[in-house]
Amino acid sequence: MKATTLNQVVAITFMAIYGHGNLVLASEPNSLDESIHALQAEWARIYYQIPDHELQEDAVDILADQAHVLTAEFPNRAETLIWEGIILSTSASINGGISALGKVKKARSLFEAALEIDDQALQGSAYTSLGSLYYQVPGWPIAFGDNDKAEKLLKKALTINPTGIDPNYFYGDFLVEEGRTDEARSHFQKALSAPDRPGRSLADKGRRQEIKAALEELD
Repeated sequence: MKATTLNQVVAITFMAIYGHGNLVLASEPNSLDESIHALQAEWARIYYQIPDHELQEDAVDILADQAHVLTAEFPNRAETLIWEGIILSTSASINGGISALGKVKKARSLFEAALEIDDQALQGSAYTSLGSLYYQVPGWPIAFGDNDKAEKLLKKALTINPTGIDPNYFYGDFLVEEGRTDEARSHFQKALSAPDRPGRSLADKGRRQEIKAALEELD
């Protein structure tokens, strides 16, 4: 599929959700929540359900543009900043290349801005996402990776959302990187038994598959 065709598909998806070509309908009181939910749903579809790497690259870049539109419309809402950051981080991971560093730096800035506005937003997701960046990116002089900062942020996320699937998964993944496998197993098991998130069934299913794979690697 050509990128232009994929653009059309994504546009049609958002039009189907809203009945218009715009992500945000300011006249509707729930439009921001609906827009964020649309980003979440499309992110999960791209990340977990598109097997073709080239299509995945194109789709996540289109979604990053959509997220940026929403952030520009609502620059003082932590939720929009968090989701633009998540999508940019995903784009960096999927696409790689020389543009990846710029994307993760931008994502870091978005997460930090979200924390300044409301660190409790989306159950502390900015802490989880920022912490995961700090242990996944290279350290100085290439990038800003810092495992001490990562652990501090991931632990903060767990104080806000101790039973959440994402904070437990990412802290478990961090602990694997640190060689602390017993602790990692405990957090993976907590993540696996985390309650379902309303409207996030696809993301939860995909994350649980990742958790099971991680646990198998520890056995």
